Amino acid sequence: MPVPWFLLSLALGRSPMVLSLEKLMGPQDTARCSPGLSCHLWDGDVLCLPGSIVSAPGPVLVPTRLQTELVLRCHQETDCDLCVRVAIHLAVHGHWKEPKDEAKFGRAADPELEEPVNAFLQAQVVLSFQAYPTARCVLLEVQVPAALVQPGQSVGSVVFDCFEAALGAEVRLWSYTQPRYQKELNLTQQLPDCKGLEVRDSIQSCWALPWLSVSADGDDVHLVLDVSEEQHFGLSLYWNQIQGPTKPWWHKNLTGPRNITLNHTDLFPCLCIQDSYSFFMAPFKCHLLLEAFPYSSNCLFILLWKVWPLEPDSVRTSICPFREDPRAHRNLWRAARLRLLPPRGWQLNAPCSLLAEATLCWQAPGGGPCQSLVPPLSWANVTVNKTLELPLLNAHPNLCVQVSSWEKLQLQQCLWADSLGALKDDMLLVETRGPQDNRSLCALEPSGCTPLLSRASTRAARLGEELLQDLQSGQCLQLWEDDLRALWACPMDKYVHQRWALVWLACLLLASVLFLLFLFKKDHVKGWLRLLKEDLRAGAARARAALLLYSAEDSGFERLVGALASALCQLPLRVAVDLWSRRELSAQGPLAWFHAQRRQTLQEGGVVVLLFSPGAVALCHEWLQDGASASAPHGPHDAFAASLSCVLPDFLQGRAPGRYVGAYFDGLLHSEAVPALFRSVPVFSLPSQLPDFLGTLQGPGAPRPGRLGQRAKQVSRALQPALDQVLKAPGNPGGPGDGTRDGT
Repeated sequence: MPVPWFLLSLALGRSPMVLSLEKLMGPQDTARCSPGLSCHLWDGDVLCLPGSIVSAPGPVLVPTRLQTELVLRCHQETDCDLCVRVAIHLAVHGHWKEPKDEAKFGRAADPELEEPVNAFLQAQVVLSFQAYPTARCVLLEVQVPAALVQPGQSVGSVVFDCFEAALGAEVRLWSYTQPRYQKELNLTQQLPDCKGLEVRDSIQSCWALPWLSVSADGDDVHLVLDVSEEQHFGLSLYWNQIQGPTKPWWHKNLTGPRNITLNHTDLFPCLCIQDSYSFFMAPFKCHLLLEAFPYSSNCLFILLWKVWPLEPDSVRTSICPFREDPRAHRNLWRAARLRLLPPRGWQLNAPCSLLAEATLCWQAPGGGPCQSLVPPLSWANVTVNKTLELPLLNAHPNLCVQVSSWEKLQLQQCLWADSLGALKDDMLLVETRGPQDNRSLCALEPSGCTPLLSRASTRAARLGEELLQDLQSGQCLQLWEDDLRALWACPMDKYVHQRWALVWLACLLLASVLFLLFLFKKDHVKGWLRLLKEDLRAGAARARAALLLYSAEDSGFERLVGALASALCQLPLRVAVDLWSRRELSAQGPLAWFHAQRRQTLQEGGVVVLLFSPGAVALCHEWLQDGASASAPHGPHDAFAASLSCVLPDFLQGRAPGRYVGAYFDGLLHSEAVPALFRSVPVFSLPSQLPDFLGTLQGPGAPRPGRLGQRAKQVSRALQPALDQVLKAPGNPGGPGDGTRDGT
C-alpha cells in the first residue's frame, strides 16, 4: 500500500496548509554522503538486474532503510519539475573471519598489498525508480573506513538527487547491492498534486490546474469532462500492474466537453484517475462522477484514467481513491483464480498483487471443512501470475490449497483432480519427531488429531494397530517431511472391504434363518404375509389427499371441522383444510387458495369433501338462484363461499362423481336439506355412516371391513365431544329449544 507523503492524503481538502519545497538548480543528478563516508555516482543509468542472493565473505555494507523527500528541480526560477530525493541508510552486515590461509581470506601474498584492502569497505548500491511511464536505475559506489566498521551498526547514509516524477503519480523505489547479500528494500509512495504543494509559482503546469471530484449516484460510472469546445485532449485507461509492465486497455483522442459512461463492473480498488494538460492552454475542469456501485468481479488490476491535451509538453497528475473500499476488494477476489499445475506447482492468477495467505489442507471425502496442515505456504503478498512450488514429496488428491484474506476463505482448489482422480478414503497420519528418535503419531479426523493406540471411540483409534503396521511395512505414502514433522497417507480400502464382507455375511446368515423359519412355520408365515399385504395396501392409500370445504358458521362448528380433520389425519389420508392454512389464505385470498388446493388434490387422485351445514346450504341456494351475485365470501377465510364458482360447474357438467364426496353432521341438518344438485355424488351422515364415508375417502386401497370399522370407531370417538358441544349451543338445529334431528 503506498505510503502518503506527510499524511497529505488526509490534509488535502480538509486544511488550507500546503508544503513548501526546496529548489535544486540544474538538470544534473548528484550524490552526497554523511560524514565519514565517501561516495560516487556513476554516469548514466544502469540495467536493473538484482540477481540472486549470495553469502557475504565477511563484513559488507548493505542498505537498511529508504527515506524520501520532495524537492523541485528548476531550469529557471519559474520553470521547475517535481523531483524525489532518496536517502539510503547503510549498515555493516556480517563479521570478520579468521583466515585459515591467505588465499581463502582473499589477501594477496605480498604484505604491502594488505593495508589498502583492509583500509575500507566498499559497496555498489543500486537505486531503482519506477513511476509510469518512467523507469530508472542508478549506481552509487560507497566506501567506509575500516575503523568505522562495527558489525550490525549503522555507518551513515548516502543521498541521491533526484528522480523527476509527475504530480500525483505513484512511485516505487528499490535498493540493493551488487552482488546482493539480502532481500532488496522497497518503498511505494503516492505523490501529491498541485493542491497540496506551494508550487503554483514554480511549476507552470499548476497555473491552469484542473479540478477533480468524485461523487456517487447510481450503478453507472460517468466521466464528465468540462472543457472548451475547441480543446483537444486524450483519454486513456490502462492497468498499472505492480508485477510486470502496464497493459493498455482503452484510448481515445477527444475534443470538447464529454460525458463518458462506464459499467461499474470495470472499477476496482486500484482504480486511479490521471489527468494531463499543457501549461500554456486555457484552464479547464475535469469532474469524475464515480457512482455508488457494488463493485463487481472481473479481475484484479490497477485501472488508471489519463486525460491530457494532445500537445507534446502536457503534464499528468493522478489520484487513486478506491484503495480501501471493501466493495472493490470483493470484486478483486471474484476475479482471482487459483490454479494447480502438475507435478507440484500452484499459481494465483490476478492482474495485481493480493495480500493473502495460502495454506495446505486435507479434504476428506463426504464433505466437511478442509483441515489445515503443515507446512504453511508463503504468507502476505502472494506472488500472482507466477508458478510457485508446493513443498511436497508426493501428490495426493485429498490435498488442497486454500487462499484466505483477513481470516476469510476466498479460494480453494484440490490438487489436480483431473489427473489424480476423485477424493480417496485415506487416513492422514501426522508424525511428530522428538529428541533421541522419539516420535508420536496421530490420525487427522474431523474431531481433531487422534493419537494412535488410544481408547477414543473413533475409526482411527479402533484401527490404530493396523495403521501402525501399515506405516511400518511401507504401505503408506509420505507426502511431506522436515526435521520435526512428517505427513503420511494410509489407504483404508482394505478395512472398508472387510467391513462390507462382514455385513454381507450377516445378511446371508439372516436369510438362511428366515428360510428355515419359513419351512418349519409355513402356516404362520402365510398369515404374516397376508397382514403384510394389507399393510402395503394401506400404505398405498396413505398417498390419497382429501380437501375439506365448509362454511364457517361459528367457532363451535369450526372446532367440529377441526376435530374431523385431525381424526382423518390419523388414517392413511393427507388432509387439507383452511383452518390450518390461515396465513396462506390471507396472503393469497380464498379463491386463489382453493384453486391451488383443488388442482393439487385432484391431480394426486384425491377427493374434495363438501361438509354441508345450514349456512352452506343457504349459500348454495343463493348461488343456484342468483349466480355470481352471491360470490362474495362471508368472511376473510371463508373458502367455501369462494369455491362455489368452481364447484358448481363440475356438478352442472357431470364431472363431480369420483372427485367429490358430500357429508353432513347428525342433528345439524336433514338429509333432504342437501340441494338435489349435490346428490349426484355420495352424501354421508356423520358419525352414523362413518365406515362408508372412510371407505369412499380411501378409495380402492381401503382395508377390509373389520379394520375399517375399527377406524370408524376411532374417528367417531374423536368427533363426538365436539359434535355434542355444537348441538347443545343455543340457536343450533337440534340444540336447546329445537327438536330437529336427522332421522337417518
